[in-house]
Amino acid sequence: MPLSRSEMLRKVTHMSMGLFAFVLRYIGSFWGAVLAATALAFNLFLLPRIGGRHLWREADHAAGTSIGIILYPLAVLVLILVFYQRLEIAAAAWGILAFGDGMASVVGMTVGRNKLPWNPRKSWAGSLAYVFFGAVAAAALLVWTTPPERPYGWPFAFAIALAAALFAAALESLPQGLDDNIGVPLVSGLFLLGLALTQGRWSDFLNQEGLTIRLLLAAAINAALAGLAYKARTVNVSGVIGGFLVGFMIYAFLDWKGFLLLLAFFVIGSACTKFGYKRKAAAKLAQEEGGRRGARHAFANAGVATACALFAALTPYPVLFGLAFAAAFATAAADTASSEIGQLLGRRTFLITTFRPVPRGTEGAVSLEGTLAGVFASLILAVLGALLGLYGWAGVVPVVIAAFVGTTFESLVGAALEKRQLLDNEALNFLNTLVGALVVVLFTPWVVA
Repeated sequence: MPLSRSEMLRKVTHMSMGLFAFVLRYIGSFWGAVLAATALAFNLFLLPRIGGRHLWREADHAAGTSIGIILYPLAVLVLILVFYQRLEIAAAAWGILAFGDGMASVVGMTVGRNKLPWNPRKSWAGSLAYVFFGAVAAAALLVWTTPPERPYGWPFAFAIALAAALFAAALESLPQGLDDNIGVPLVSGLFLLGLALTQGRWSDFLNQEGLTIRLLLAAAINAALAGLAYKARTVNVSGVIGGFLVGFMIYAFLDWKGFLLLLAFFVIGSACTKFGYKRKAAAKLAQEEGGRRGARHAFANAGVATACALFAALTPYPVLFGLAFAAAFATAAADTASSEIGQLLGRRTFLITTFRPVPRGTEGAVSLEGTLAGVFASLILAVLGALLGLYGWAGVVPVVIAAFVGTTFESLVGAALEKRQLLDNEALNFLNTLVGALVVVLFTPWVVA
């Protein structure tokens, strides 16, 4: 839609608030959180009474409130609280939210005629503006806010800011029904933190002996397996491309050990999907396209694990991110197994939010048979990760627990949001693998010890 005067004013206000991110260098985490909490209270209670309603959109007037205006300071508050020890990450993620998202709307509404194929509400011009302005703002805030004892060079700062902005733009472009003012900044901030931890370690990685051979093997093996998967009708064309990219990166960063874990996940997921497919199809519970999976499915299930593989290879915390890597795949495997097996063999299915009996295939429904299948699938991945030396045997139980928490989270959120068309299945898959990876991090001190 065209850029109206009220929408332009809203975006100018949105971006101008981002200038306060530069103040974090002087006021620190505590007063930054106080400032964000004050802004949240102001937007909630005072702004609508002093003329702030002219910033509302038509849908906001119909609803009686503006969720976006409330979520903006809440997102900043969450960023400061989560990254209070690395305030430059909070500032940079705030910069992406303020200037990347703000300029994406301005440019998209002004010249964005070519729409994204997966979301006609977004344009290529708007997404490119998101990446460019978000990256510039994030890089400037990284360099400006970081303390003198761990300075960022401009090339490195811009490189990781660009990667984080690209990641955020990709998340923001997905056609979801939820406001993206909290989820996108927080997830992109976590990604940016992981990238920041790789500072000074890329040279050693790129110069390691045998890397060239590993990359050639990664390309050859993944090309061959992608072709076989396509012939076996487990993936479509986009799934071939997405699967190749994911597999290549995991092999590049974690060698054959990480790739074997990915392969185990793929085999388990494909087997569970194909198992009893005709019966599931007859009941209209089967995966679409004959069980073939596409690029969105590959990135949703393996995107978090791929990032963890990078961080395991390039940060000082290989065990922590090795656990997160395994937990992400264990969660994805548990989710697929519990869903596919539960739909086929589950005798009684209950809605997880109310425990009332519901038909098989209901979003948020669980069964004893499906739950046990999910736990068993996660146990296979957890044991394999320990056998491969990604972590010690003490990490097996935490990985299984994290996978259970992740799949339970997916069921709860799915029951609450997906049936209202606020999140689709791929978004839920991404979230549950992220939750699994984050939960297992809590156990790291015991595993490392």
